[in-house]
Order: sequence, then C-alpha cells, then structure tokens
Amino acid sequence: MRSFLKLLLLFFSAALGAQNAFIQGKVTDATSNDALPGVTVRVGEKGTSTDVDGNYKIQVEPGRQLIQFAYTGYEGYSQSVHVRAGETFTLDVKIDVADNLLQQATVTSGKFEKPLGEVTVSMDILHPRLIENVNSTSVDESLTKIPGFTIIDGQASIRGGAGFSYGAGTRVLLLLDDIPALQVDAGLPNWGDYPIENIHQVEILKGAASSLYGTSAMNGIVNIRTKFAGDVPETEAAVFSQVWGNPQDERQKWWGADSSEIVLPLETGISLSHRRKIGKLDMALGAYGLYRDSYNRKTFSRYGRITPNFRYRVNDRLTLGLNSILNFGRSGSFFVWGNDTDQAYEPNQGSESESLGRIRFSIDPLVQYFDRGGNKHKFLGRYFYVSNNNSGNQSNDSRMYYGEYQFQRAMNFGLVTTAGFVVNYTTVDANIYSNADYDNQNYAGYVQFDYEMFRKLNLSAGLRYERNIQRSPEIIQLDDTVFDTIPNGIVDEGKPVLRLGANYQAGKATYIRASWGQGYRYPTIAEKFVRTQFSATQFVAPNPSLVSETGWTAELGIKQGIKVGRWMGFVDLTGFVSEYDNMMEFVLSEELSKIIINPGPPPTLGFQAVFQSQNIGDTRVEGYEASITGQGPFFGRGNLAILAGYTYVYPRYKEFGTEENRSSSADYNVLKYRFRSMVKWDSEYSIGRFATGISVQYNSFMEAIDAIFEIETEPPFAAVKRFREEHNKGFTVLDVRVSYQMTPQLKINAICGNLLNQEYAYRPALLEGPRNYTLRLDWKI
Repeated sequence: MRSFLKLLLLFFSAALGAQNAFIQGKVTDATSNDALPGVTVRVGEKGTSTDVDGNYKIQVEPGRQLIQFAYTGYEGYSQSVHVRAGETFTLDVKIDVADNLLQQATVTSGKFEKPLGEVTVSMDILHPRLIENVNSTSVDESLTKIPGFTIIDGQASIRGGAGFSYGAGTRVLLLLDDIPALQVDAGLPNWGDYPIENIHQVEILKGAASSLYGTSAMNGIVNIRTKFAGDVPETEAAVFSQVWGNPQDERQKWWGADSSEIVLPLETGISLSHRRKIGKLDMALGAYGLYRDSYNRKTFSRYGRITPNFRYRVNDRLTLGLNSILNFGRSGSFFVWGNDTDQAYEPNQGSESESLGRIRFSIDPLVQYFDRGGNKHKFLGRYFYVSNNNSGNQSNDSRMYYGEYQFQRAMNFGLVTTAGFVVNYTTVDANIYSNADYDNQNYAGYVQFDYEMFRKLNLSAGLRYERNIQRSPEIIQLDDTVFDTIPNGIVDEGKPVLRLGANYQAGKATYIRASWGQGYRYPTIAEKFVRTQFSATQFVAPNPSLVSETGWTAELGIKQGIKVGRWMGFVDLTGFVSEYDNMMEFVLSEELSKIIINPGPPPTLGFQAVFQSQNIGDTRVEGYEASITGQGPFFGRGNLAILAGYTYVYPRYKEFGTEENRSSSADYNVLKYRFRSMVKWDSEYSIGRFATGISVQYNSFMEAIDAIFEIETEPPFAAVKRFREEHNKGFTVLDVRVSYQMTPQLKINAICGNLLNQEYAYRPALLEGPRNYTLRLDWKI
C-alpha cells in the first residue's frame, strides 16, 4: 500500500510538472544588437536575469502571461504572450536606450548599476562624445567642463574642496574601472596615462565618498570606465593637430625668433582602438601617441600608450578578465615664469625640470562569479609600477599591489548588500625622498546597504574601517641643520567612516536627495617626506609630524526632468556644506624660510622660501550649485546637447586668525586657490551632417594665493603681484567648434580655443595659452 501511494504521488508530481511552460529568449540592444547581460525578466512574482550572452529562461504557468523586461539605462518593455502546457515559448526582445537622461546607468555610488536620477549623492556623467568633439588629449581637459570642477596645474578640486598643493596630495580620488589609479607616492593623477581612446563614460561623484572607496575620496571621485566589445566589431581612429597663435601682448612671443628652432608651438597625435568578440573572448585594444611643443618654452611632451584589455566568459556564472596599460615617454616643464611681459611664457632661472624618461604600467586581473544563490563575488586586482627618471634629483620609483574582494547580494524585496575588504601595499624608493625606502600598508573593510521602498524611496547607508601603516626612516632631515624623529619609523592608525543618503521620487521626473558622508585622508609619502628644490630660491621640506585629515560633507538637492517637445534633460539644484579637520596644505614655512645674501658683485639680500605640507587647522566650505543637462531634437529640427552650470562656494577657516592665515596673501577669512564663482557652459547643435558647438568658462578672481607670490622685491613674484592687480575681475574663456560628417565613417572637426585670446592664469606665475586652432579627423567602422 505504501509503495502504491509513493507511485501515485510521483505520478501526480509529474503531471503537475507537465502542466508548466517555459519562456526563453535573448535580450539585445535595439540599435547595436549587442547582447545585454543582467536584464531583469519578470512574470508575475517570478523573476530571473539574462546571462552574460543576454539569454534568459523562466518557468511559468500555462495561459496568457505578461512578461516584463527592465534594465538600467534602457526603456522598460513588456509583452503579453500565450503559452501552452509543456511548451517552451521563445521570445527574443530588443530594447531601446532610455531617452530620459535620469535613467542613465551609473555604478560609482554603490558599486552596482543604478539610474542617475535615483542616486543619493550629486553625480555628473562625462560622455566620450564630448571628449572627442573638443579633442581632449587627456581626461582632465574635458573634466573642467563639469559644473563645480576645477583643475589647477593638474590637481583636481570639486566645489572648492581643495586648492593647489604643488603636485602632491589630492582630495579627489581617481578610479580606473573602480580601482584607485593615483600615483601612489604623491597621490596625484597622471592625466595623460588614462585611455581616452577607449572610454565608455566618466562618472564624477561630488562629496565625501570614503565609506566605499577610502582615503583620498574626501572631496569626491572621478571614475573612468572603459569600453568593451559588443556583438559587432568596432574600429576607431583619429588624427589631430593643434597650433597656437600669437599672444595678446606680442612681447610674450618667444617662438620663431630664438635658438629653440620652434617656429610655431605644435601638438599632433593619433589614437586607435579596436573592440571585438571572438567566441567567449572579448577584447579591446587601444593605442595613443602625442607629440607636443608647448607655447611655454622648454615645455614639451613625447609619449605613447598601449592598452590591451581582455575578458573571457568561462560560462554564464564565471568571467575572467585582464586589463593593462603601458605608458612611456618624456617631457619638460617649468614652475614659475620669468615675468609677466617679455618672459611670460619662459622659465625663471632654475625653475625648469625635465623627465628624461618614464615608464608607468598597470596590470589588472579580474574574477567575477555568480553563485547559484544569485550572489555576486568579485575580485579586483592591480599591480601599478611607476618609474620617473627626472632631472634635478627628483626621480622616483614606486610599486602598488592592490587587491579587493567584493560580495554583493540583491534581495527580492529591494535590498542590495555590498561588502568587501581591501589590501593595498605600496613601496617607494626615490631621490626626491632623500634616497630612502618607504612603504605604506592599507587595510579596509566596508559594507553598504541600498534599499528601495515603494519603488520611490531609495535609502543608502555605508560603513568602512580603514587602517594605515606607514614605514619610513626613523631620522628625517628637514634642512641642512634641522632633523626630526619618527619613533621606530612607524606610524599606525585606523579610523571608521560613515555615509547616509536618501533619494525620493516625488514625481514622474522629480527626485529629491539628501546625503551626509564622512571623509578621511592619510598623508601621502610625498606630503610627509618630499625634500627637493623647484627653483633657485624655492625649496620643499618634509614634515614627518603631519597627521591625517578628517571631515564630512552634507548636501540637499533636487533633480527635475524637463521636456521641450522631444528634447529631454534635467535641472539639478544643490546646497552643500563640507568641513575638514586638520586640513593639509602646502604653506610657506616661517621656521625654515630665511633671508639669504646673494653673492655679487654687488652682494644683495634675497629670500629663500621653504614650503612644507602642514595641518592648517579646521576649515568649512559651503555653497550652492545649479546645473542643466539635456539632449535631443530641438523644436523638431536638429539635435541640441547642453551641459552647463553655476557654482558658488565660500571657503574659509572655522576659526580665523593670524596664525591660520600666515601664508596667505589675503588678510581676511578665505582659503587659498579657490574661485568663489564658476560658470560652465558647453552646447552643441547638429543638423544633417553639420554640427557646431560653443564652450564658455568663467572663473571669478582668485582672492587668496601664497603670500610669497606677492613679494615685490623678487623679480618673478613681483610680476605675479602686478599681473593679479591688472586681472582682478576674473576671466572668461570662449571656445568654438564645427564638424562635418563627410561619410558615415568619416568626420572632420575644426576647433578654435580661447577665441577672444584672453590672457589668464589658473595659478600664479604660470600663464595659460593664447588663441589656438585644432583640426581633427575621426574614422569609425
């Protein structure tokens, strides 16, 4: 009897199973036909996701069923189908990229794809189209078009969170495919190293992000995400050339009439990229070369870059990857000009430097695995090698070993948990650090929860604990006769950081967000130990007593989608406050600077300036920002793209006094090297085969700089004071461009930079270029 019941139960189970049906198929991009992995497929309460090849299969009950497809950055799609018992119904679907820019896919805010409108922090996206159209030879040239973003002599600042620190330390963390990419000893970005020839998009996160990404992310993040192969092979090539015209003041022109044999400042280059799939192997190959003789005398670049990237899909659960970048070349530059007239584009004696040769390369292994429970496991690695052979005893050699394990689980009820740990080990051996050996160990663990409630409210909370161990010599020489001591040559510290955020969809295209996040930055090896000379009378001294800085950023913002006919975009309004405790800045050291006697005849008195990175106290930056982004058909004809914004900041000391302000040229409470008001506008209108664009940047007068730059007795600095007095209303730079699509594959682009031939400077004693002209040819198949 018992056997008969078992047999009967088995029969009914088989009969019930036979009544079920399956729907399967492939989801692809409607324009490119590329397979789309990770598309959410739902039938009623049941759901699944497409695999790495865009395929899906879901079990359903027989009868009429509504199947829905959702993918970040794409329009939602649904279709009603009728399936019979036991049938496997095939439904292949093509979905379109969302016209609504608020649905653009981003990953930086939470390490998983999320629509731009739903992130809980301020974020902007820089697309490769703009990088190409303005002929950026490095990413930073296009980043300056982002509202609130400034770069002073290579160092980035977001909304006044940083000033200028002479090539060491940053509060804006640079990521390349989610992995830190700053030069490890100095904590600075080598902008020319990053592959603009193979960019998918650049995501700019504004505000403290240390809870997910750690030190150096106090002021924000720039995440460069590279492009991979689609189902159709792609080849892109570009060749370009740029020349500079005469300056407004003809006395400043040195080229064409000196011993350098440079008739005209010239820049020319070429970029290549090829992406394709070969079975389960995806590859993206890139190459770039640049030859530049600048408008600044003795400033030049000769460099090349190779970027082979590979990804192998072992199966629908396991993916292996290996990305790499090789940079090589040499360059020259100077720190301060000779004066503001006939030597404005020439170096002051002893201030020039040269890179005799450099090699920088990185190798990034990747392993990604989805287990049967739907959890994602990811290992990210990087070996980063830097060898800079510089003149003036400024060579450096460093290595970074980075490893990160990441776990992510998405729950059906709207909760995404992201957790992981990081190990980062750095070694440095350099002339510029007194020929000593240094190493830094960084260990961190983090967890973040992202929760979506009622399909309208997104909540985010993250926590990270970071530990830094720095090893150095025990005795540090500050000056010829001054020394300092680090007990046992070891500094060991750890700190927790927290972030909270919320985003509420108040209407169909209205998103209100609020966030608060802590920041933490440990001083770089360069900030603590650099000892060098950058002109005849200017030196940089180490400061082994430097301590880490901490702080927080809070903001309240709203994104409002707008639509004019078929033109779509959004307006973003934000108010923000940032505070930094023990802020680190390079300042003029009163203890180490001194009056010197210059041998004659006749002998004269001079000033030997010694700069040093110091903790300047507690600071506060507050302000607001308004921006507009959009693209699409404009009044039924052509296509209009806009990226524009206005930013106002008030950067100050929390407690102001003579001690805090001793190195500043301003006698009132304002931080150095900040623009209070910034206006950015870039727009392009295309109709038929023609497109024309305009770019405008306005920066208000930089009220405070280092006081030494305004010493009237020193020739190069007296020129700075005079220049600032004559240019105390800020500056406006206007660029224009026009392009013509000759064939579906060929496009020619002409650009005029600094059309009004403005004379301006981002930092003292370094003048920006005069009017320039660029011609670029793009070929895509």
